[in-house]
Amino acid sequence: MGSTKDILLGRIRSGEPLSLGQRLRLCLMLSYPAILAQLSSVMMQYIDTSMVGHLGPEAGASIGLVSTCLWLMGGFGMAATSGFSVQVAHHIGGNDFRGARDILRQALVCVLGFSGVIALLGISVSQQLPFWLGGGEDIAADASKYFLIMSLFMPAMLLDWMCAAMLQASGNMKVPSILSIGMCLMDVAFNYLFIYVLDMGVVGAALGSGLAEVITGLLMFSFLAFRSPELRLNHERGSYRPTEPVIRKALNISGPMALQNVLMRGGYIAATVIVAPLGTIAIAANSFAITAESLCYMPGAGIADAATTLVGQSIGARRKELARQFAWINTLMAMGIMGFLAILMYIFAPQMMGLLSPDAAVIDLGARVLRIEAFAELGYAAAMVAYGACVGAGDTKWPSIMNFGSMWVVRIIPAIFLTRMYGLVGFWICMAVELTFRGAIFLVRLHRGRWLNAA
Repeated sequence: MGSTKDILLGRIRSGEPLSLGQRLRLCLMLSYPAILAQLSSVMMQYIDTSMVGHLGPEAGASIGLVSTCLWLMGGFGMAATSGFSVQVAHHIGGNDFRGARDILRQALVCVLGFSGVIALLGISVSQQLPFWLGGGEDIAADASKYFLIMSLFMPAMLLDWMCAAMLQASGNMKVPSILSIGMCLMDVAFNYLFIYVLDMGVVGAALGSGLAEVITGLLMFSFLAFRSPELRLNHERGSYRPTEPVIRKALNISGPMALQNVLMRGGYIAATVIVAPLGTIAIAANSFAITAESLCYMPGAGIADAATTLVGQSIGARRKELARQFAWINTLMAMGIMGFLAILMYIFAPQMMGLLSPDAAVIDLGARVLRIEAFAELGYAAAMVAYGACVGAGDTKWPSIMNFGSMWVVRIIPAIFLTRMYGLVGFWICMAVELTFRGAIFLVRLHRGRWLNAA
């Protein structure tokens, strides 16, 4: 007999009714492992940032300068992964497990091949990138080395993310969570070894994180390929050759997400260019504050993963009303959790920054902008989880347009002027206003229900 989670997921696929209590329980059972996985990722960021931050503000600024470009590269990989994992969720929701495994095989070829291209592009621009972003000579060398090493590890990162997304699409949140926590622990050990014992500084931080990703990616793939009840590849033989229908559907899903990634991450890069002239202290405070804030918003990212899975399987089972209910339950749950964490972030902002940097000026400026951002967490939660629900339904075109318009029109353009007037505080005011606006428009889209007709 299966677990309670498996039984409830089976009720989705079989068309059986679920009571409100069962829907809430299923949302919680899928959300909490995803939240733990996201929190472990946040802790890894905290560890990296704290260890490097204690080397001085220049070291922290060197990582912060290029981090947005790493997000851009990773965003392409995650978009490519979603194009296949959403299809897997739909097939599993329709009890077509063989079809889900066929898509997984094609995803391995396409996503890993794509990751190699991304890695080569990153390597080719690593020397000049810090200067293109406005970095000074004091941080450019370390920034370039960090970006180069992380680019080399990009295929391992995408293997990890893809396998985790496929397991989550099948309803397995537990294994990705456990392995993500293990990655966090490995990151601590490797970073301590490379940064302090071997005295490698910023380069050591990149090597430690990359090595942890390699081991985790291989473990994640091993479970997916040989032990997952729904997706194990040794269940029967199949072709790894990409087929036109699967690729076309993947492009329809991931294409708007990839374009959104360019435009959204381009916005983050533009933000780096806007902040860079403010100096090393501002760059470090901005980077550390983003890391500190992630402790507040990563639970929402975990719940968004659960929403994508539940909506995807409900759509695959042709149960649109159930998909809508799951979307709202997860969105409201995320708003409640992130709202509570925002209160804690406002109160303990100086202490959170103090964990990441010993520099008094960095702590003071970072705490000020964190307290501004606390007011935006409800909107951020709504936007994040509603977007995850839309992705689960295969609705990516209009949500991507909404994300892009909000980022550039409401955040970046006003920030050009407010940052000149009020420094880093002005930039974070624009960010808080934009996230609140984005949350509002996603709640409207969720309410209207047109996203349910995308699949």
